[in-house]
Amino acid sequence: MTDARLRAEVADYARRLHARGWVANHDGNVSVRLGEGRFLATPTATSKAEVTADQLLVVDESGARVQGSAKPFGEIGLHLTIYRHRSDVQAVVHAHSPTASGFASAGLALERPAMAEAVVSLGPTVPLVPYAPAGDAACRALEPFLASCDAVLVSGNGVFAWGTTLEQAYLRLELVEHLARIALVAQQLGGLRGLPDNALPPLLEARRKAGLGQAASATAADPPAPRAVVACAPPPPGSDVVLATRPRKSDLAAMILEEIQAALKKT
Repeated sequence: MTDARLRAEVADYARRLHARGWVANHDGNVSVRLGEGRFLATPTATSKAEVTADQLLVVDESGARVQGSAKPFGEIGLHLTIYRHRSDVQAVVHAHSPTASGFASAGLALERPAMAEAVVSLGPTVPLVPYAPAGDAACRALEPFLASCDAVLVSGNGVFAWGTTLEQAYLRLELVEHLARIALVAQQLGGLRGLPDNALPPLLEARRKAGLGQAASATAADPPAPRAVVACAPPPPGSDVVLATRPRKSDLAAMILEEIQAALKKT
């Protein structure tokens, strides 16, 4: 792909984030790997509705600007952490899509697989990365999740998704928001039942055969154990990460039921 076409594609997907209502103000960012330790990225302090190809900048592996007049966005370190740990990843997209970001803000992962297609696309869960201050601490908090999934919820910071193409990264973010909406409706209807345990092994095998995810592309080893819950995995030793608390699903269902009953009494 030519440089001009790639720039046009990054700008286009940035504008799509705004058009879908997944970002506001200066939220969200998009980057792609250029090779030789260079990355093309959207500028900071710019509405994604206004991003143009000539506004994009190039940064090196440290996040320093090497081309362009704009400044790198503050979360560039998170993008570079993903690229550093995932050689297969060529693009990263970050947004604050409302429903998925609501789950992250509530300290809830999308941990129970509910849709067969989503297991193949994303793996058995969309984990929750615990809150950490911006900078090195946030990067360290993200690292433990990168080998096992292709999208994460970040406590206090929305959704990150990545892929071998920019389209794939964007579609994975779209899928996370879709799954969050399904999970929210299911909770309101009495609770998310999810797929049966015996449905997961063939779906994860299909994911491996399709070459999706780092584990699938790097090795032919057995697929991950079904129903693995990594929503609150501990941070690396020595980090100053603060773990997010997460209510049990039974507690969440009870709270939702109480709210519905209270609302009915007022009518």
